[in-house]
Amino acid sequence: MIKCITCGTDNIESSQFCDECGNQLIGAEGQPDGFQPAAYEAPKFQSASVTSVGIPLIIEEPKIVEKLSESPEAEPAQNQNIHARLVIERGISVGVEFQLSSDESQIGRWDADNGIFPDVDLDSHDPEAKVSRRHARIVRDTGRFTIEDLGSTNGTFVNRGRRLIPGTPHLLSDGDEIIVGKTFLRFRVV
Repeated sequence: MIKCITCGTDNIESSQFCDECGNQLIGAEGQPDGFQPAAYEAPKFQSASVTSVGIPLIIEEPKIVEKLSESPEAEPAQNQNIHARLVIERGISVGVEFQLSSDESQIGRWDADNGIFPDVDLDSHDPEAKVSRRHARIVRDTGRFTIEDLGSTNGTFVNRGRRLIPGTPHLLSDGDEIIVGKTFLRFRVV
């Protein structure tokens, strides 16, 4: 077995990438048995280019934004279908932006084995795995936005209020702070 130095999961000897976190396994390519690097720090913001079964990933990397414009007219949207944005405000991924273009956008962590592909994938931005795979969803209906917790383990909070009751939509406004697990997001209407 090869132990992943990032998450500690045991993987079979022939694995090149960790089955749990997707990071490349050290020692997977012909290193002697018992190989242990002296000091290894996992690269930040890097993800595997293939899944654990060798299928190439088909996901877009999040766009990093230096400054979020206060006026929608100041910066034209690159995609006219974008109606809102979520921007990470705390932690190692400050400034990472997710553009919402569907009437329903899922927030969570990517999990190919279980067929979970959220629109807002916080997997690489949630090192403590506090965001559930299916954590919350934002719904747009006739120009109004709501957020709904999907029964997450660590809860969803809006503007540091009470934990949202799973399955109960909560009205969102431009500028609201959304906390999913330990990830702080700012909701912006385009």
